[in-house]
Amino acid sequence: MTAQHSFAASIRWIGAGQRGTASYTAYSRDHEVTVEGKPVLAASSDPIFRGDPGRHSPEDLFVASLAQCHMLWFLHFAATTGLVVREYVDDASGTMRVESRGEGQFTDVTLRPRIVVDPGPVAHDRAVAEIHDRAHDYCYLARSVNFKVFVEPAPLRVRQS
Repeated sequence: MTAQHSFAASIRWIGAGQRGTASYTAYSRDHEVTVEGKPVLAASSDPIFRGDPGRHSPEDLFVASLAQCHMLWFLHFAATTGLVVREYVDDASGTMRVESRGEGQFTDVTLRPRIVVDPGPVAHDRAVAEIHDRAHDYCYLARSVNFKVFVEPAPLRVRQS
């Protein structure tokens, strides 16, 4: 049986200023991302594309989405295998190539999860690596992109009782 889910977001440009798009430098790239029932997200383009460095860019959110998806599946599979996770941090990064005409694409994203777990029978690197592999296989977003998503977990830290 297959399930389908729909997702929706509204994007509202707030950067027209006095001149709109009269020229490439005349307008702000600032915009708001709204998902019903959730806080508004202040967004812009990346600073390399004349965006506001204090706002989230689509590229930031894209990398973060892949990291979030992996983390949530990892936590799910940790819970179902008896691994008690106490901390999870991921310093993810992505590489985007921009062609001479301006078009571009991500070439890879690397996830670097660091976790702290309670001692237990599955609190060892091999078991955790298997959970990362399973999370990667299940992550909807990693399965939807046309580039490699690398997972490079830090050595496991087991919390001392």
